[in-house]
Amino acid sequence: MKSFTDKIVVVTGGGTGMGRELIRQLTAEGALVATCDVSVENMEETVAIVERETPGADVLIHHADVSSESDLESFRDAVLQHFDTDHIHAVFNNAGIAGGGSMFDERANWDRTFSVTWGGVYLGCRVFLPFVVAAPEGLIVNTSSVNGFYASFGKGRPHTAYSAAKFAVKGFTEALMEDLEVNAPHVRAAVVMPGHIGTQIVTNSMRARVIEPTPEEAELQLLAAEQFETLAPMTGEEAARVILDAVKAGKWRILVGADAHELDEAVRSDPENAYERDLFRLLG
Repeated sequence: MKSFTDKIVVVTGGGTGMGRELIRQLTAEGALVATCDVSVENMEETVAIVERETPGADVLIHHADVSSESDLESFRDAVLQHFDTDHIHAVFNNAGIAGGGSMFDERANWDRTFSVTWGGVYLGCRVFLPFVVAAPEGLIVNTSSVNGFYASFGKGRPHTAYSAAKFAVKGFTEALMEDLEVNAPHVRAAVVMPGHIGTQIVTNSMRARVIEPTPEEAELQLLAAEQFETLAPMTGEEAARVILDAVKAGKWRILVGADAHELDEAVRSDPENAYERDLFRLLG
């Protein structure tokens, strides 16, 4: 898919971050875009930005929790009706949250993170795949992470829910490539593995938690969310451009950010000792 002009494209998690930036750039290229998010307010802000930058762009917004199959089915039906179509050209399964780090903590936040970050990708493929297959050419882009090949967030900081989910996304997408080659060779799959990107994922993850933190924990988390976004070496806009350029170039394994490339090289160079060192401290 070398161009998205006049293509019908679905982007999950389009209220903020890379999802919003993908929508901005896709609509600027002439795509017809549908997005879902748990925050209607954030999606409306995305649409307002698009309307200023690309007057006349067609963006459908739909409230949906990607961990709910019925929500995604409702979103799918809205897409087909809005664009009066029986097919969809591309799906970017972008939505995800972090949190629920340790198996030794209470379970609710762990399960919530896993069900959104992995389940949202799996269900997104399940619900939309028949309609991508129905298109003359199709594309599925699943967002994993550097934590999809390195299951650590630094020494002494368990990161099991998010890492397990992102490993699942990466492995699933690679397996899906062969599945598509056999059953729908006109459809491609690609996996995106960003490093530290300046998005609101930490803030959004805090809103999605099931068990509320103590006031002291909440204060620290707010500070972490602000630092995560403002100190990132790459913006969401830059990340979206890397993703779209790579997709149009036919790449299936898309590392986003210099830190992602460095970490990938470090893990591959010495996998046996990857967890004996804090690789994040060695980047840059």
